[in-house]
Amino acid sequence: MLTRNVSVVICAYTEDRWDQICAAVESVRTQSLPSAEIILVIDHNAALLERAKASMPGVTVMANEQAKGLSGARNTGAARASGEIIAFLDDDAVAHDDWLKFLADPYENPRMAGVGGLTLPRWQTARPAWLPEEFYWVIGCNYTGMAPSGAPVRNLIGANMSFRRDMFRVVDGGFVTGIGRTSGGRPLGCEETEFCIRLHQQVPESLMIMDHRAMIWHFVSDNRCTYKYFISRCFAEGISKAQVAASVGSGDGLAAERAYMTRTLPLGVLRGIADTFRGDVVGIARAGAIVTGLGATAAGYLYRKLDQVAHREPQAA
Repeated sequence: MLTRNVSVVICAYTEDRWDQICAAVESVRTQSLPSAEIILVIDHNAALLERAKASMPGVTVMANEQAKGLSGARNTGAARASGEIIAFLDDDAVAHDDWLKFLADPYENPRMAGVGGLTLPRWQTARPAWLPEEFYWVIGCNYTGMAPSGAPVRNLIGANMSFRRDMFRVVDGGFVTGIGRTSGGRPLGCEETEFCIRLHQQVPESLMIMDHRAMIWHFVSDNRCTYKYFISRCFAEGISKAQVAASVGSGDGLAAERAYMTRTLPLGVLRGIADTFRGDVVGIARAGAIVTGLGATAAGYLYRKLDQVAHREPQAA
């Protein structure tokens, strides 16, 4: 029987996003499939915690009880959740009215362990013409090269994902700290990738899909539309990929990336060049950004691998 009991976890860390946090919570309140509960986890920010508690009746507002960072905050929310499904929404995103309905529908299949949705950019001003859609993962959105809606995927996108609550009993420790985003330092990621891979390893028969009917809009600020941020985010992603490979093994940790590098990116370069000849003068800039982004990601990966060797960190088989 299809379960409809969904807890929604939103993690926040700064008062600078107050209006966006309120919009995210409100978008969950107005779902066509009402959530069982909304849990807002505040990541080590006492002022934001008190403000949210005073301003959001009906929302479970709590402090991150684990290490500072997104992984610890998500684990805290998952541990508090009572729903059979736990959905995660970023604090700077807003969900379509039917978001939860479409996330919940595929769980009718008993093998379904996780369901994500379509994450679209909501630009602060305008999309940078030089940014290739193959690199929309830099801004936390669905990108060219991903599997089509309904097809099995290796991992979900953190801004818009859900799991059966039982999976947090299967995957020891939940989201690993030290891989994903914190409020300072490099813009790391991949904690959800590592979690999804370990889930597959523990439950090989499990399925994960993205249902593009479950839409959200992820805010993209102007400071994330600069070439400087693009390079830093790609470099950080390479570091995170090396950490994931060390945790789960390079076979599982890099399988999707190999296809992305050998198929999606070369086609993107050719597309950018072809666009230039068709009169889109920025096409060559998109092609160049693909090459530069790949190089920065590879550099980050190599940097972290050399650091692991220098410190003789243990590697997964």
